[in-house]
Amino acid sequence: MPLHAHKEALLVLEDGRSFRGESFGAEGETFGEAVFSTGMTGYQETLTDPSYHQQVVVMTAPHVGNTGVNDEDPESRRIWVAGYVVRDPARVSSNWRAQRTLDDDLRDQSVVGISGIDTRALTRHLRERGAMRVGISTIETDPEALLKKVLASAEMSGANLSDAVSTEEAYVVPAKGEKRFTVAALDLGIKEMTPERMAERGIEVHVLPATATLEDVLATNPDGLFYSNGPGDPAATTGQVELLKAALAENIPYFGICFGNQLFGRALGFGTYKLKYGHRGINQPVMDLTTRKVEVTAHNHGFAVDAPIGEETKTDYGIATVSHVNLNDDCVEGLELKDAETGKLKGFSVQYHPEAAAGPHDAAYLFDRFISLMAKEV
Repeated sequence: MPLHAHKEALLVLEDGRSFRGESFGAEGETFGEAVFSTGMTGYQETLTDPSYHQQVVVMTAPHVGNTGVNDEDPESRRIWVAGYVVRDPARVSSNWRAQRTLDDDLRDQSVVGISGIDTRALTRHLRERGAMRVGISTIETDPEALLKKVLASAEMSGANLSDAVSTEEAYVVPAKGEKRFTVAALDLGIKEMTPERMAERGIEVHVLPATATLEDVLATNPDGLFYSNGPGDPAATTGQVELLKAALAENIPYFGICFGNQLFGRALGFGTYKLKYGHRGINQPVMDLTTRKVEVTAHNHGFAVDAPIGEETKTDYGIATVSHVNLNDDCVEGLELKDAETGKLKGFSVQYHPEAAAGPHDAAYLFDRFISLMAKEV
């Protein structure tokens, strides 16, 4: 397998700090929000996660790419990251499942990256200063000139991006084995493994575009409504929040993950806010307050729900409580909604990724909880 020659590359953060390295992937220029991921594996799932749209991902693990890339592990139809930053890329893949190198995949999909820089120093900088805009270029060699372009690029706050990553046409993922339930899943940047996890449990999943209406949801005759993960600022999203409010008023059981957790919070009347540098990786400790069990979870979010922990909140749809918290920083990681009179569960959400692609399987029980919710067992 031939190796490509790599040009010099320049990375400049919006506060002016710069790093020089060599190109990794496509040559050219790219801009986005600089974020870091602490996962040591699963880079193919990370790259193809639509939640990373318009973000430049810095890998904290120093050696990336040794298992190559295959056609089985992508979580969507393409690579979504705006740029990729690694310390020491494997130029040659070494795995029996590999079909091509990571470098080739980035190059083929026009993803501009940089390698050979001190990613530890860059990560520490982002932890101290917070996530910020960044530019990577194999064209511009002057940091000041690239900085001007970075400062002119779009910010993540206020960005409504789910429409850009969602499916254009509705499609159905059939249940495996005997069909038990029908779920309408709003694609805000859904990962392929999510409806697969539901299908494994006998759920027929109707995946709908992000622009779907209540009529579109009701047309599937759903037993439940699901909101997926996705990119952007939840405070900039209105249509999906109004749809969720209408669905809750219809008493449709609800389950949401990641972006779906933030929009659930907004529908219940809570605010959202931007985290300093977010949570990204597959090793985040979260406690389920309903069971007191601790899970190691997969994360990818830069915003969080502002809800009181340990308190009940009266909403138009029932009593809302925080169900999960991050043990690193007490960030809200999940919400529950119960009927005010019966105490029965009406909906719930988590901030992380229970589909475990990539990531641990500690949170797989949440799909079973959704089954119990639709079966009216909780």
